[in-house]
Amino acid sequence: MTGPSDHVAAQEAPADGWRDPSLPAATRVERLLGSMTLEEKVAQLHGVWVSADASGEAVAPHQHDLTQEPPAWEKVIEHGLGQLTRPFGTVPVDPAAGRASLARSQREIMRANRFGIPAVAHEECLAGFAAWSATIYPVPLAWGASFDPDLVERMAAQIGTSMRRVGVHQGLAPVLDVSRDARWGRTEETIGEDPHLVATVATAYVRGLQSTGIVATLKHFVGYSASRAGRNLAPVSAGPREIADVLLPPFEMAVRDGRAGSVMQAYNDNDGLPAAADPGLLTGLLRDTWGFEGTVVSDYFGVTFLQTLHRVADSADRAGALALTAGVDVELPTVHCYGDRLTALVRSGEVPEEAVDLAARRVLLQKCELGLLDAGWDPGPEDPDAPVDLDPAEHRALARELAERSVVLLSNPREALPLADGGDLALVGPLADTGDAVLGCYSFPAHVGRRHPDTPVGVEIPTLLEALRAELPGTRIEHAEGCSVDGDSTDGFEAAVSAAARARVCVAVVGDRSDLFGRGTSGEGCDAEDLRLPGVQQEFLEALVATGTPVVAVLVSGRPYALGPVADRLAALVQAFLPGEEGMPAVAGVLSGRVNPSGRLPVSVPNGPGGQPTTYLGPDLAHRSEVSSVDPTPRHPFGHGLSYTRFAWEDPRVDGSPALPGEITALGTDGEVTVGCTIRNTGPVAGTEVVQLYMHDPVARVARPRRRLVGYTRVHLEPGEARAVDFTVHADLSSYTGPDGRRVVDPGHLDLLLSASSLDVRHTVAVRLDGPERTVDHTRRMDCVVQLDPVDQGEVAAHG
Repeated sequence: MTGPSDHVAAQEAPADGWRDPSLPAATRVERLLGSMTLEEKVAQLHGVWVSADASGEAVAPHQHDLTQEPPAWEKVIEHGLGQLTRPFGTVPVDPAAGRASLARSQREIMRANRFGIPAVAHEECLAGFAAWSATIYPVPLAWGASFDPDLVERMAAQIGTSMRRVGVHQGLAPVLDVSRDARWGRTEETIGEDPHLVATVATAYVRGLQSTGIVATLKHFVGYSASRAGRNLAPVSAGPREIADVLLPPFEMAVRDGRAGSVMQAYNDNDGLPAAADPGLLTGLLRDTWGFEGTVVSDYFGVTFLQTLHRVADSADRAGALALTAGVDVELPTVHCYGDRLTALVRSGEVPEEAVDLAARRVLLQKCELGLLDAGWDPGPEDPDAPVDLDPAEHRALARELAERSVVLLSNPREALPLADGGDLALVGPLADTGDAVLGCYSFPAHVGRRHPDTPVGVEIPTLLEALRAELPGTRIEHAEGCSVDGDSTDGFEAAVSAAARARVCVAVVGDRSDLFGRGTSGEGCDAEDLRLPGVQQEFLEALVATGTPVVAVLVSGRPYALGPVADRLAALVQAFLPGEEGMPAVAGVLSGRVNPSGRLPVSVPNGPGGQPTTYLGPDLAHRSEVSSVDPTPRHPFGHGLSYTRFAWEDPRVDGSPALPGEITALGTDGEVTVGCTIRNTGPVAGTEVVQLYMHDPVARVARPRRRLVGYTRVHLEPGEARAVDFTVHADLSSYTGPDGRRVVDPGHLDLLLSASSLDVRHTVAVRLDGPERTVDHTRRMDCVVQLDPVDQGEVAAHG
C-alpha cells in the first residue's frame, strides 16, 4: 500500500512493465498504482463535463447548471483524468466531427499525464445512444411490455456498436428501479413493477451492451423508485424486506449473471441514510457479499448533494470523504468534492490514502480491461474521414420490431380493431401529428435537442398521421389536434368533435410529452399528483365519445393513466409506452391489423386516479378487502394484453404427467419441479401468446405478495399450431426474507399458476416443499428454465 507521495520526486519516467498485455490485469494495475503520486491517483476518480466541438476541435468543459465556472481544461488534465462526461450528449454534433474531437481530446489527456493514460468516455444510452442522429429506440417501459429479453439484448448490442464507433467506453444504462408509484416521473425509464421482469430484461440489456465492449452501468442503487408520493429525490421509507425482496433482486441478477461493469448510486436516502454515504450498501452488500468488482460512479452531482440536499456533510470536502469511504469510486459529472479537496484531506490524515488506492485500483483495472493501458492504444478511428451513420436501416428495423412487440391492446369490446381500409376516419388529439409523441426524456431530441430549435432532429420520426396514411391508403383521414397535452384550452374541441361526428370511426391519440424537471408531463422531475390524463385530455375524450362515433383511444405515455368511466364507452383502447422513432408505424400496424398486438402490461392500469401507490405485488391486505373503503383493484392488471386471435391453454402437466385436480406434487426444499401446458392458436390469424408463471405462497412467516412472477415466455403460433411450454422451477424461487433478515426457503405448500396475466390464471399446479428450512443467498437460482416444443407440424417461432 502506498503512502502520501511526493509529487515532485515522482516526475521521473515511470517503468512501463504495467503496459505488458501478457501480464494479468491485476498485476499490471498494481505496478502502475505503485508508481503514481497521490495527485495522479485522485485524478482518476472524477470526470469532467465536456461537449464535443462541431468543428472537430478538442472538447471543452461544459458550463452546466450546478457549477459556477467550468474548470480550465489544462488544469483538469494535468495529472490525468478518470472520465469524460457526455462528449456527444450535451450539444448536437455531427458524429464524425464528434469522433474526431473526442480523439483529439484523448491525445491531449494522454500527453498531459506521465503515464499516457486516457479517460473513459461515458454517455447516456437508455433509449438508444443519446447523440444527435442516433437511433431512438422505445423506452424501458416498452421493453418490459414486450416481455422479450432476447430482443432487448439485440437492441443493446446495436446501441453499444454505435457508441464504440465514435470512441465511447461506458453507457449509463440500464435502469433497474422497480416501479412502485406510477406518479413518479421516471416511471417511463423503469422496465415495470415486477422485480423478475425488471431483472431478466435489464440483465439481457447488460449482456447486449457489454458484448460490444461498452461498460454497462446499473442504476440507481438503490430505492430511488420508492420515493414518498412518487416525487423525484424524495426520501424512501421502504423497509429492509421490501428493499431485499423487491428492489435489490434486479441488481443481484445483473451483477451476478450479467457481470455488469459499473453501478451508479441512487440520489435518495433510505430511512435517512443517503445511498451515496452508505458503506453497508456500496461496500458491504455490493462488494463484500455479492462480489462486485467493477466501479461505482456517482449519479450526477450526487456527491455534492450530500452537502446541499441531504445535509449530512457541512462542506464539499466532507461530502467527498463520506462518498469515497462509502464506496463511490468516481465523482460525476465533474470534479467538485474530489480532486484537490480529496488530496488535501489525505495529506491532512482525515482520509486514509488506502481509500484512494482502493478506488483508483478499480478505475485502473477497468481501464486495463478496456485496453486503455495497452502500449500503442490510439483513440483515433482507422479512417478519420469516413462518415458515421448512427441510424442505419438495420437499427431502425429492430427499433420497429421492438415497438411492434411492445404495443398493448387493452380493450376491444366492439371489435373495432383492426380498422378496415376505406371510408372516413377522424384522427384527432395532441399526439396525432407530432414526432414528440414517441420520445422519452433521455432521447436526444427531448433531452438536448429542444434547447437547439434551429438544429434538425437528425433522424426521421414518422407521426401517426403519416403512418396511418401509408397503412390505410384507401381511407380518407381528417385530422384535428383538439387540444394540447397539458394546456387548459378547449378551443380546439369543436373542430375535432365535428371531424369525429362525420367519420365512421375516430382514433384519438392522447398521453404525455416527455421532458425534464417540470417541462413535460413525464420524465425526470416531471412527477404527477395523480393518474388523471394531463391537461384537458380527459374532457376531450368524453366530448369525442359523446358524438356516438366509435372512438379508438391510443394512449402514448410514460406511465399508466386512469381514464375513468369514459373507458367503458371506448370502442377500443391501445397503450404504447413512448415507442421511439419507429413507434407510430408500429401503432399504425396494430390499428390496421398488419401487426397482431402481443405486448403485455409491465405496470398495472389503475381503475381510478387516486389510491396510489399500488402495484400487484402486495399481500392480501394490499388488495380489495372489507376493512377499507378504497378498492385498489386495477382496471387492467400487470401482464394483461389482448390479441386479434384466440389461444387455448390445454393439457396442464407436472413433471411430464397430467396435472390432476387436487393432486399435490412433493419435492425437496432444494429440489425442482417442471410445470407446463400446451398453447394452441384457435383463431384465424397468426399471433403471440405470452405465457406467465406466478407463484403463490399461502402461508409464510411474513406477509407475502398474493402472487409474483417467476417465469414467462413468448409463444408465436400460426393458426391451428400448438406448442408445449414447460417451466422448470427450483425451490430457490420461493425464497424470501424472513423475520430475522435471512433469505430462506420454507417447507410447505405452494401454488404455481400458469397465467395470461397476474389476474387471469389458466391452470394451477399445487406443490409441497418437504425437508428442512434452507438459508440461501445471492448465489441462489433466480430464474426458471423454459422449454418450448412443437406439438403440431409447422414452422415454430418462439421468443423470450
